[in-house]
Amino acid sequence: MSSEILVNITPSETRAAVVEDGVLQEVYIERNAYRGMVGNIYKGKVNRVLPGMEAAFVDIGLERAAFLHVSDIFIPPEQTGDLETATETPSIKTLLRPGQQILVQVIKDPMGTKGARLTTQLSVSSRYLVYLPDTQGIGVSLKIGDEKERERLISDVAALINDTEHNNGYIIRTVAEGVSRAELAIDLQFLHQLWAQLQAHKQSLKWGAVLHQDLPLAMRVMRDLVGPDVERIRVDSKETYEAAVDFAVGFMPDQASLLSHYTGKQPIFDLFAVEDEINHALNRSVSLKSGGYLIFDQTEAMTTVDVNTGGFVGVSTLEETIFKTNLEAADAIARQLRLRNLGGIIILDFIDMAEESHKQQVWRALASAMAPDRARHHICEVSELGLVEMTRRRVRESLGHTLCEPCPSCDGKGEVKTVETLCYEIFREIMRVARQYETTQFLVLASIDVIDRLQDEDSTKIAELEQFIDKQIKFQPETQYTREQFNVVLM
Repeated sequence: MSSEILVNITPSETRAAVVEDGVLQEVYIERNAYRGMVGNIYKGKVNRVLPGMEAAFVDIGLERAAFLHVSDIFIPPEQTGDLETATETPSIKTLLRPGQQILVQVIKDPMGTKGARLTTQLSVSSRYLVYLPDTQGIGVSLKIGDEKERERLISDVAALINDTEHNNGYIIRTVAEGVSRAELAIDLQFLHQLWAQLQAHKQSLKWGAVLHQDLPLAMRVMRDLVGPDVERIRVDSKETYEAAVDFAVGFMPDQASLLSHYTGKQPIFDLFAVEDEINHALNRSVSLKSGGYLIFDQTEAMTTVDVNTGGFVGVSTLEETIFKTNLEAADAIARQLRLRNLGGIIILDFIDMAEESHKQQVWRALASAMAPDRARHHICEVSELGLVEMTRRRVRESLGHTLCEPCPSCDGKGEVKTVETLCYEIFREIMRVARQYETTQFLVLASIDVIDRLQDEDSTKIAELEQFIDKQIKFQPETQYTREQFNVVLM
């Protein structure tokens, strides 16, 4: 499988698309007015300590206070001596107090009405390694499956840090598979120099200020998304391309040859129909090649995916038709979860299958399709109801929440009242106002479609109402009103 990365730069935002075999798989969007904050280190001030939640709200200079749970507070080993056991977690009240200033790192961006999620266990990342100065030991990404390669990497990193004073904690990243000890040594030197700079600056830092900010998206793409299957990185901005080349030469020389400046007349996101795919990913419905379709519904609590046969009638039995639709859906769902960046609890409602072997094959197909996903996930087996429960780690907003906002007409409900319902509401409002106030006539202000019905289909009802309340009713369409907006005005 070959893939390439397209990077689109405009004055207001940067977008990156991962395309595999000509098909869009992932989209990353970073707007200049609001950059993602995961990985940023702030000097924060504790606003409130909540013993009942074992958490605290910390002001890091954002619109909403960030959230810090007691489990995300690092406690140095020398400070655990007064605990009953080494693994016991102390109360939040013993660790933090209002007004206290602390260094924190963002592990989840603000989402919806929730503030950012924080940790006090700080880390800094490079191409191949993550440095955790407050801990000990060496960990390896679970995606490096070769046991001999895992042991070699641990041995190389251990040998390198033995020659330094930084005998702390390290995580070896997935992209480190196959790299030489010399390349790891360059990464280690960069991380140690970076951490020394942060230590020197933290004392003079005021609360609410950023001590360390992660790389911009164009550079993070090179650090985090480039694997052995990536054949090319196209950038449509000459300035960003040159900066990316300089960055690659300095920190990851093997990637310099992958970079190319895209100068085509066609917009870069029109290649491989990326722009169209992004727009399709904002729809609830996703068509399958067989004629079936998926329905995605994202709520605050969870995301649900419903699988339907649609126009697919199959060629043999009903069970075989359902099985083939579910198999196709499993692959499509995995791609859509990555493309839409859906996370949290996800419920997949496959079409009910009678044969147990079919359920297992669909589950294995889903697990296989999800295997390349960079986000950590867990998939439960198919239940008796044909449901699959799964979780997918969410550290940034979904594509829909990034690009869209709740509908002003329905306030995010996804549906609006019928014109008939609104006309009856207007009748009741006129009756209510007529009982309370003295007037000679009423003026109804509403959207055009509501006024049209009142004056056409409901004209007889209006005449009867006028006779009943002994008042005249006039109408005025308002082009700026949404479907559910109306006013009854005394004249």
